[in-house]
Amino acid sequence: MIIGQTKSVCPICLRLLDAQKRTEKDGVYLDKTCPEHGVFSALIWEGDLASYTAWDRENRAVDPPRDGKAPAKGCPLDCGLCTAHQRKGCCMLLELTKRCNLRCPVCFASAGEDGGGDLSLEEIGRQYDWLMAHGGPFNIQLSGGEPTMRDDLPEIIRLGREKGFTFFQLNTNGLRLAAGPDYAEELKAAGLNTVFLQFDGLDDKVYITLRGRALLEEKRRCIEACSAAGLGVVLVPVIAAGVNEDQLWPIVQYAISLSPAVRGVHIQPISYFGRCALDRPARPLTIPAVLRLLEAQSGGVLHAADFSGGGAENSYCSFHATYRLRKDGTVKALPRRAGGCCTASDDSRVSVAEQWTGESCCCGSTEDAMTETSALDAFLIHTRRRTLTVSGMVFQDAWNLDLDRLQRCHICEVDSRYGMVPFCAYNLTAADGRTLYR
Repeated sequence: MIIGQTKSVCPICLRLLDAQKRTEKDGVYLDKTCPEHGVFSALIWEGDLASYTAWDRENRAVDPPRDGKAPAKGCPLDCGLCTAHQRKGCCMLLELTKRCNLRCPVCFASAGEDGGGDLSLEEIGRQYDWLMAHGGPFNIQLSGGEPTMRDDLPEIIRLGREKGFTFFQLNTNGLRLAAGPDYAEELKAAGLNTVFLQFDGLDDKVYITLRGRALLEEKRRCIEACSAAGLGVVLVPVIAAGVNEDQLWPIVQYAISLSPAVRGVHIQPISYFGRCALDRPARPLTIPAVLRLLEAQSGGVLHAADFSGGGAENSYCSFHATYRLRKDGTVKALPRRAGGCCTASDDSRVSVAEQWTGESCCCGSTEDAMTETSALDAFLIHTRRRTLTVSGMVFQDAWNLDLDRLQRCHICEVDSRYGMVPFCAYNLTAADGRTLYR
């Protein structure tokens, strides 16, 4: 049965195509036909129509970007952000370098393939200014490549603070932080708020497959250094079918054991863009599949019913639940507040900062109610009480791209040529490796 219409792209040539959503007994599919390359069908939801429609609790309010430009070719071919976009965004990703001290078989940015690509400090300053003039302040994600390859990273953070930005996260593999506590302390003093640590499992076989070498001990040392410096850590596992989907609950258990130094687990089912040595399966991991695995592996400690979709971005992009950690070692899911709030971009950004410092957000006490932030922001939640957020983001690739989802994207890549480009559009990769923006 056809249940909806949208637009997508051809995975071969990235041509903009009409697409439709279709239900079968085993799930919901996105279908499209390219006049040159034929028919494509991608599983986007594992489960029946009732579960698919029940998940959609999206806030329909429009919060458009400031000074959005009129698209010439149409979204997603020339986003930046365009007038078709319905959200101005919350988190902005600054890729500071293309250099990396790893060459992961799986990397959305194809990092480390050349030795250059560092933005000058002057260009970073101009990007900060541009962001502030186009809806800022935003939450800033410092990324790459590997951003710790830059010796001036503390200066970059201080410059952003001077420009008026108040929240900085570091997307990192953790290798430089693992070398000792001094670097983490230096970043904390410069104004860094949190470390988003690439953490794919508790078995080095996983790291060898996804990252090209054994890394578990260095991940542990990174967490120790951040804890000593008072820097919160969010574990960010990329989950690939047949590689580490059995690691979901062990990673959450590990995070619980290290709370409050570890503030959350943010799960990213693998997306097939950039450099990816793994073949895309016929049944990629969907939100229901991940939640079912969490429930089964935890023996019902975590329940699929604990989780809900994002409130500001499209519901089908994300999932989240926050748990209070009791003194006896058990956990209790914090309920989502009926009616919701914090569904606008600015509300999400502000609530993240307030919750990070243990202050109550506009929803009231986070001990009694889960705030209605987007899931991209929800995994940052930390109060002075013992809580842990388990969340995830299902990024889109050329096979499952849904323009309805893209136009409510909450995370953008910042590029001096294009402006702010939704993450999934910026990293969109055709089967032959061609991209739209990179």
